[in-house]
Amino acid sequence: MGGLPAGRVLVVGGGIGGLAAAIALHRTGWDVTVHERAAVHEDAVAAISLAANGLRALDALGVGEAVRGAARPQYTGGTRTPDGRWLSRMDGAALERALGDPVTGIHRSALHRLLRAALPADRLVHGKEVTFEELHARDRTGGLDADLVVAADGLHSRIRTALFPGHPGTAYSGSTALRAVTAEPVDPGTDFALTWGPGSEFGHIRLADGRAEWHAVLNAPAGLRHADPLAVLRRRFASWHRPVPQLLAATRPEDVLHHDVHELAVPLPSFVAGRTALLGDAAHAMTPHLGQGACQALEDAVVLAAELAAGPDLPAALARYDSARRPRAQAVSRAARQAGRMGQQLTHPLALAARNTALRLAPSKATVRAVLRHADWTPPRLPG
Repeated sequence: MGGLPAGRVLVVGGGIGGLAAAIALHRTGWDVTVHERAAVHEDAVAAISLAANGLRALDALGVGEAVRGAARPQYTGGTRTPDGRWLSRMDGAALERALGDPVTGIHRSALHRLLRAALPADRLVHGKEVTFEELHARDRTGGLDADLVVAADGLHSRIRTALFPGHPGTAYSGSTALRAVTAEPVDPGTDFALTWGPGSEFGHIRLADGRAEWHAVLNAPAGLRHADPLAVLRRRFASWHRPVPQLLAATRPEDVLHHDVHELAVPLPSFVAGRTALLGDAAHAMTPHLGQGACQALEDAVVLAAELAAGPDLPAALARYDSARRPRAQAVSRAARQAGRMGQQLTHPLALAARNTALRLAPSKATVRAVLRHADWTPPRLPG
């Protein structure tokens, strides 16, 4: 089968997924332009964990080693109760033996910087919002200078809304998330950890510069905000085990980000419409309970470029992209929702006791298998 002649592609959205798609398409010969409406990504001050599938996708993009050099592998940790008792432990070395990489933590700003560096500087345009109405008008008049549009415009994608007007869009998950990176180096004792209380979760990851990123996910009404969210968290978690209060004490109030957690209300019927491919949160926004959102976006980017390179024409390539990515990404999304319901969102004392007992009795290999279920993914090979 002959390859599809590379043309011009407009990527709408310059987050992790959009940049990854641009790199993959640029490497395979496409003339790429990325339009990002924000001057600076707000969440770039936070951090992210990448499982092996995300790192393998970055390897396919040619930036995997650079990312590993700026990141910190997570070998020690697990899941605990608020009084500090361990429910399960994660063996990062076992994951590394099975997958080649443990879970890895990195500043989002460092990841963004490395992705941007893999593109020619003039390919990324900040402060430029592109709407579907503009794309449609330019297409109708012959002014759309692109053979392909990649919609990577995030959770509240306007392009998705326009392409699928009957889709209900996003829905509030019932959880709200607060997070920050400590202002100074700290020693949390483990590389990463999750602690589950009734309707609440607190987690951390150690970063390469000695600081730590923490997150708190809470059951809460949508839109609830506090004048001083850090003070609220310090009171709420004051009695939790070390290092939870210590991580909050090492944080500046102005560094705390607060976002309600939304996901797609129902799965999309397709990740493709015409010559537009949806990618990342625009295609499959999911809850963060498996830490797979960015990894799935990276997978999308590599598969899209590989299918386009395989040809023979744009409709066939996009149909294969949809066939390859939609079942997997939507399955991971369902699993993330279920993980939240059985983890952070549980509140009933009997349900909490049953879950905790099951986790304590489960063999350590079961925890590794749970990670392998989503992280053991092999990327297609990109030409060029």
